[in-house]
This record gives sequence, structure tokens and C-alpha cells, in this order.
Amino acid sequence: MKRVVVRRPGGHDALSLVEENDPVPLPGQVRVRVRAAGINYADTIVREGWYEAAKGLYPLTPGFEFAGVVDSAGGGYKVGDRVFGFTRFGGYSSVQVATSGRLRPMPPDWSFADCAGIPAVHFTAYHALFQVAKVRSGEVLLIHSAAGGVGVALLQQAKIAGCTTVAVVGSSSKVAVAKEFGADIVVVRGPSLWKDIDAAAPDGFDAVFDANGVTTPRPGFKRLRLGGRLVIYGFAEMFPRGGRPSLLSLAWNWLRVPRFSPLEMTATNRAVLGFNVVFLTDRAELAKDGFDAIAGWMAKGLIKKGPVTEFTVERVADAHRALEKGDTVGKLVLTFPE
Repeated sequence: MKRVVVRRPGGHDALSLVEENDPVPLPGQVRVRVRAAGINYADTIVREGWYEAAKGLYPLTPGFEFAGVVDSAGGGYKVGDRVFGFTRFGGYSSVQVATSGRLRPMPPDWSFADCAGIPAVHFTAYHALFQVAKVRSGEVLLIHSAAGGVGVALLQQAKIAGCTTVAVVGSSSKVAVAKEFGADIVVVRGPSLWKDIDAAAPDGFDAVFDANGVTTPRPGFKRLRLGGRLVIYGFAEMFPRGGRPSLLSLAWNWLRVPRFSPLEMTATNRAVLGFNVVFLTDRAELAKDGFDAIAGWMAKGLIKKGPVTEFTVERVADAHRALEKGDTVGKLVLTFPE
């Protein structure tokens, strides 16, 4: 099999492609011949060595999601079944062994690349909306980075929940994507960002979903209605685009991360919540509930195929560069030859 390995954290040259023997599945495990693996912004932070869940695990293989064909039966799956699934690291590999609980059958009209981009972002969106914010039909939501992988997932699932969404995107070229996947109003990030957001929702928001982590959480918190929830699930602004950040820049951005007082939250009836979905994969009941809901929505056509950009596994460094530039929309995936 082929897999991408990061022996030591670093820049793009830290990604190396190696060939090894195929793993042998244990009793109860399913072996999958992977055709595509999803790429997430977190993978770039893993490569750089700043990702908390990866500390002490190097050398490791990045990646949290994949799609492929079962080639060793088990767990109710038979050889030839098309499946997609999630893993806690190790996704950038041409062969996976997994328990059946981490796999679901692919819908017949979905490609491997389409399905490989689903588990991480849609489980993040599911947990943020339904387990953390506990959104209800009729609520008004603010979604940052709405044209990215998680953003597109949040928009679709918010629509399933019956919510109204105001989507923030990084450029005018991304407006159409946000609208296509359910945004009611789209705001382009720029000098007039918060003025435009206020015009879009003058009465504020019931929930705000933020993966920026530095400059936007505090203004978002101020725009919450009574009982509103600010949900933070990432810190993209902590890490400068296009290269490994210096300790000085990380320290400066860390100092800029807003702090919220419990007194302030209780006095204003607003909540601040946060999570890292990687740490949740070991909670089998949470993962099962989320994965079951997502697979069900896919089967019913309630979740649409998002925009996908494919890179062969040999071009993994190019994929990371593209993601770090911030110009991409939807998901990026690595593809493996049959």
C-alpha cells in the first residue's frame, strides 16, 4: 500500500510518500482499498506540528476520512462493497482497516471523491448544530467561512433543521457556492463586514459558528440574541497562510484570542461553546448518531454533493498549498489509483 507520512513536523517537504505491506485486518475489522481520502485544514496544522491531538504521535499519517472498496469481508460488509468512513489520523493511505461502526455504504450515485469529503466536515457540522448549539427550526444563524468544507456542510444541515442562515465568504467568487448550498443571505468579508452583517440580521443571531478564532468571535458574541450561542470549532486565523508560522506570530495571535467571563455570559444570557471533533471520534455513541444521520440524509438526497477538487496522492504537497492559500471552495481530496 501507499501512504503519506510526516516523520517530523515541518513545511510541505515534510510530506513523504512511502510504500509498505498491506495491513492484515483483525477479527471484526474490515479492510478497504481506498480510492479517495479527504483533506482538511486541520491536516496542514498536523503537518506543521501544532495540532494538539497529534502531539507525541509522530511519525504519523494525516487524514480523517476516506472512501473505497471492501477487499476483506467483515462486520456485515462483503468484498466489493463501496463504503466511506472516518479514522483518527491515517486517512492518507491507500488501504484502511476499520471497524464496521466507522463505515457506511456509499449511495449508488456518489463517487469515491464525493464521499471521501463527507465524514469529517459533516460530522463537525452535525455536532456543532445539533449537539452543541442545539438549533431549532426558525432560528437565525451566522456561519463564517461558508464556502469551505465545514461551511457548506453547516449550510445544508441548517436548512434541514429549518434555520435561516447568513453566510460569510472570503471573496465575491464564493458567493454563488454559498447560495447554491442553502445560504439565505451572503456577506463578503471585507472592511464593512460587521456593518453588512448587521444589515443582514438587524435583530441578531441565535447562534454563530466560527472557525476563525481570533478576530471574529468577540464581535459575533456581541450580536447574539438572548439565549444565543457562539460555537467555536477552529482557529484558522492563528496560523498564517502559506507556510509554517513562527513562534512569535503564534504567540501574538494567541494573545489576541478573546477571553469570555462567566459573569459576562450569565449577565447577558449568551453562551460560548467550543469543541474539537477529532477528540470525539472515541465517543462511539456520538459518532454513531452523527454518522447515521448524515448517511440517512445522503440517501434521501437532503445532502448534495459539494464542490470537490482532486489531487493524486503524489501531489499531496500541492493540495496543502492550495488549501493554505484560502482560494479553494468545498473539499479537496487525494486520489489513489485502482
